[in-house]
Amino acid sequence: MAHSTGGRHPYPRSARVNQILREVISDELLRISDVDEQIGLLTVTGVETTPDMRQAMVYFDSLSSEAREALEERRAQIQAAVNAQTRLKRTPKLSFMADPAVASGTAVEEIIRRQHHDDQ
Repeated sequence: MAHSTGGRHPYPRSARVNQILREVISDELLRISDVDEQIGLLTVTGVETTPDMRQAMVYFDSLSSEAREALEERRAQIQAAVNAQTRLKRTPKLSFMADPAVASGTAVEEIIRRQHHDDQ
């Protein structure tokens, strides 16, 4: 028996919110990177909000400790941009981390490369 969420689509609102947050945060990071070298060019790979929309994890393709610190220092500015550009009841508290899927993919590629090299 499938679990029903009461709507025709299981997660349309959260998926839309995650996509909007990803776009707004990416745009704001482009503006910030012009003045903050530590942030540099970061790629937001995704955003995942909690069901109550109070928190959002922002995933990056990579994230050095310096970039993470710079993001933490600019969190209020990024959240203010989200608040100004969205119509959410509340702005979720943002957290930042490297995307584990990207790290796993890189590790798998390295294993395949090594295997291919050993086969030759």
